[in-house]
Amino acid sequence: MCVCHKSVLYADSGYNIKLTLLAVLMIAGEIVGKNQLRGLRMRKRFLFLGIAVLLATTRVSAQTDEKLKAVTDDYWAYQLEQYPEFASSLGVVDPTGKVTDVSLEAEDKRVAKAKIWLKQLDAIDVSTLNEDDKTNYGILRRSLAKQVEANGFGQRTINFTNRGGWHQNFASMQNNLPFQTALHYQIYINRLKQYAKVNDQSIAVANQALAGGYVQPCVSMVGYETSISGLIKEEPRESRFYEPFKRKRPDGIEAEVFEGLAMSASATIAASINPALQKHLAWYKSKYAPNCAKQPGVSAQPGGDKYYDFRVRQMTTTSKSADDIHNIGVSEVARIRAEMVSVAKEAGYESREAFIEHLRTDPKYYAKTPEELMEKVARVAKIIDGKMPSVIGKLARLPYGIKEIPAETAERTTTAYYNSGSPDVGIAGFYYVNTSKLDQRPFWEIPVLSIHEAVPGHHQQIALQQELDIPDFRKNGTFFTAFVEGWALYSERLGIEMGLYDTPAKDMGRLSYEMWRACRLVVDTGIHSKGWSKQRAVDFMTDNTALSEANIEAEVNRYISWPGQALAYKMGELKIRELRGKATEILGDEFDLREFHDVVLGQGAVPLDMLEDQVARWIEEKNRGVDLQ
Repeated sequence: MCVCHKSVLYADSGYNIKLTLLAVLMIAGEIVGKNQLRGLRMRKRFLFLGIAVLLATTRVSAQTDEKLKAVTDDYWAYQLEQYPEFASSLGVVDPTGKVTDVSLEAEDKRVAKAKIWLKQLDAIDVSTLNEDDKTNYGILRRSLAKQVEANGFGQRTINFTNRGGWHQNFASMQNNLPFQTALHYQIYINRLKQYAKVNDQSIAVANQALAGGYVQPCVSMVGYETSISGLIKEEPRESRFYEPFKRKRPDGIEAEVFEGLAMSASATIAASINPALQKHLAWYKSKYAPNCAKQPGVSAQPGGDKYYDFRVRQMTTTSKSADDIHNIGVSEVARIRAEMVSVAKEAGYESREAFIEHLRTDPKYYAKTPEELMEKVARVAKIIDGKMPSVIGKLARLPYGIKEIPAETAERTTTAYYNSGSPDVGIAGFYYVNTSKLDQRPFWEIPVLSIHEAVPGHHQQIALQQELDIPDFRKNGTFFTAFVEGWALYSERLGIEMGLYDTPAKDMGRLSYEMWRACRLVVDTGIHSKGWSKQRAVDFMTDNTALSEANIEAEVNRYISWPGQALAYKMGELKIRELRGKATEILGDEFDLREFHDVVLGQGAVPLDMLEDQVARWIEEKNRGVDLQ
């Protein structure tokens, strides 16, 4: 069960204590006034009583805070222990180079711990907590409850999507690890040596998925085997796993030492990584692919209807049903379509369809080489950087870079994605751009795409969260998709105020991206709740968006293999827009856009109901003339 403890307006860390003491002293004054003869003694008694109540209340509050801190500290230490690669990305040094245990048995143990923490949290009197701790409590409890609930579904055995699996995750591990000392490189090699174990554990879980009927659909997995085979390199030094050794040697490592480490990595790739990948590839071709699911929707799986209901709640952090969300999507599609018609007319085209056809087919909108596309992206990214102070008050300190999506996954994955960095170990965030199928990557998409993946979207939000004064489990380990993706989609609309959509083509790109996310509400629920075929979903996306054929194919395959995730974007964006509208209406001339955005981002990723509460508190405080900045 999901429990959300809503915040109380005007409260601060001492608010309940102050009210209790004030009440005691007011009562004391009233009684003393009625009995002047005993006034002095009564004042003294009630003063001591007030002090006693104050001290007692303070003790209770302190004890409760300590209990919560004990749970959160234990929880965070356990996360670092259970996910050692993640711990390394935060600067934790583990000389042995442990890797995560991905077996179902390990997950069952994690869930058993989650149940213990839930009991400990339920023993805390939430009313005694200050506002920050209420937020910490609510977020941790919700996360633990969802972890326990998720483990009750057979779909927990589905351990990869069409976009990649444990092999690609392991190959990408290097992106978040420090490589500054010889020990760092040795730890990485130690992890490479354990890939065969990770592979065997993962295949064992996937075999249980096969046995239970929790299998990815055939239509979304075409070509998946190349994501495995593309990692197998006969020459180990050409492998993605070897890439850290192609970088500039750190000054503190002797050349002979570095070459020795490189030779060890090369030998490990040949002796351990490649054979494991070959085993994975053979298993996928012979065991998994022939038994792929014939129906695209998760509702066709055992318990699929209930699982999808859970995914809807989990991803949107709301109580809305699939039908509710489907209908919201239909309404949004109609609204955005009308705006697209207006932009097409502005561009001189008789219809929306004619303008989209022009945008999809005119060669002037497409790069001829990957380098040309990356140069266009870099230029737009720097233009956006220069406009950031106009819409955001507190900017993230960590910079971001741009990289190409790895070739073995590029043709089947989406247009771009973001990989978070780590200020603790000196790793920047990175905006990854798809440079395959260049005739499907139009220039007019670059502004809206860059806003979403870099700034003010994912990089600004995530990098800022990493430097907030909040508990570590929230700073580095909390990810509410409705907030994170909702903010990134909301940010796309900020491009209007930043003056980035200065041609009808770019504005149509913005509208196409918004339409894309609105269509997700219709298509995701259509596939998983209403029995839609893949072709019906593709046709709907083709009719309503300006996305290329390749992007639509990749997107629909993603929705099929990752139920519910795509619902979070539009639901989160609509909530932020709703809250901005409320704040603008209530505050009038006192509304400050930069301050509003700082409030939205100021607590890191939170469920949408908690976001609504923190914006409501800000509005109330602004009305009272309190400066929260």
